[in-house]
Amino acid sequence: MIRRAFLLATGATLATAGSAWSETLPYGPSLVFAAHRNGQKIGTHSLAFREEGGKQLVSTSIDFAVRMVGISVYRYRHRSQEIWSGGQFAAVASETDDNGEKYAVQAQHDGADLVVRRREPKSFMKTSTGDEALERQGWIRETHPGVILPSSHWNIAQTHQQALLNTQTGKINHVSVREFGRETVATASQSLPATHFAYSGDIEMNQWFDDRSRWVKSTFKAASDGSTIEYILQG
Repeated sequence: MIRRAFLLATGATLATAGSAWSETLPYGPSLVFAAHRNGQKIGTHSLAFREEGGKQLVSTSIDFAVRMVGISVYRYRHRSQEIWSGGQFAAVASETDDNGEKYAVQAQHDGADLVVRRREPKSFMKTSTGDEALERQGWIRETHPGVILPSSHWNIAQTHQQALLNTQTGKINHVSVREFGRETVATASQSLPATHFAYSGDIEMNQWFDDRSRWVKSTFKAASDGSTIEYILQG
């Protein structure tokens, strides 16, 4: 049903991202969104922020389930963790189950480079007998510029980025972001002013940040059926 990389990416340069973390990070220990498809709740997207051993950890959990006539027709599960050190992005690891298609990503800095290892879903291939055999693909290793940051939504610096690491697939997405101006966003408990940013290119979505630079809303279209996915901030 819904085929989409639900994770988009953040960041501008390492210096900008580091400043955003160490000086103006506007979040408490957690951030939770309820995800709605055409107005019906399908799951949650949550983040947890903590410090451990002098490093900053950002953990993301996404769980979606789409049901029709009481039958589950689509499930999505994503887990990732970013490691930041001294205000700079150091590494990220993720695992994703996109309705049975499984991905894994491991990325970390090596000098001025970002080294990414990614594993794509299992794929079927024809054998010599004409039967289908299941083949597990190995890890693919790629090297990218070190200024690219992982997908995690929370950092407003993402609105200045043009190349983003998709933490579901491990591939680089190219994006253009345009500011649309001020709007009022309704959360689960209040309404607040926010700035609307529209993303185009490999990523097409809308994202809102409030006056404290907090991520407070997202919307996008599911690629397979055009249904509208909306994130509503809880609390």
